[in-house]
Amino acid sequence: MTTTVPLRTALEDPSPSARLHSVLAAGTNPTPADVDVLVERCAVEPDFFVRDMLTWALTRHPASVAVPRLVRELGREVPQARSQALHTLSKIGDRSAWPAVRALLRDPDDEVARAAWRTAVVLAPEGSEDGLAGLLVSQLDRGSRDLRLSLSRAFVALGEAARPVLARAGGTHALATLRMLDDPELGFEAAVHEARRIVALGGTDADR
Repeated sequence: MTTTVPLRTALEDPSPSARLHSVLAAGTNPTPADVDVLVERCAVEPDFFVRDMLTWALTRHPASVAVPRLVRELGREVPQARSQALHTLSKIGDRSAWPAVRALLRDPDDEVARAAWRTAVVLAPEGSEDGLAGLLVSQLDRGSRDLRLSLSRAFVALGEAARPVLARAGGTHALATLRMLDDPELGFEAAVHEARRIVALGGTDADR
């Protein structure tokens, strides 16, 4: 007789491949009792592909079961717990999580903030785009080049609601993001270069 290894134990296997197959099996046959185990593993799983599979497995459960558990993760001190929960909530797309997501838009951890920006664009209620743009503008010029690119992409995803907020903000990052709004195919480096030229000349976006 074969004994089934409990999911919690299987997810502690040193082999990423073995963990991946265990999560795949859990998602293929979703059981509500597994939700806690899957969410807890998200906070500590070191392998990107296993984390991605954990998200997929959680999306296989009813939102009424998975979302409240994921929202609780947003209050944890472990940054990976917050960022992975945000990523999973963005994939589920249940807007009931929006208030908890909004609270993390200025999270001190860059990866958490990045995940919050992406998730906020997905979950923000219709009609709240202007308010979200106003919240995001405080994050302009934050962090590394990649982090700034992530914020610019969030603004571009918001569309025209972001334009007046960015125009009022001014500065290189805001102007570069406006360029990307005008031309979504424009690369970030090219947009930044053009924005720096305008700022150096003492101009604004209106001077294009």
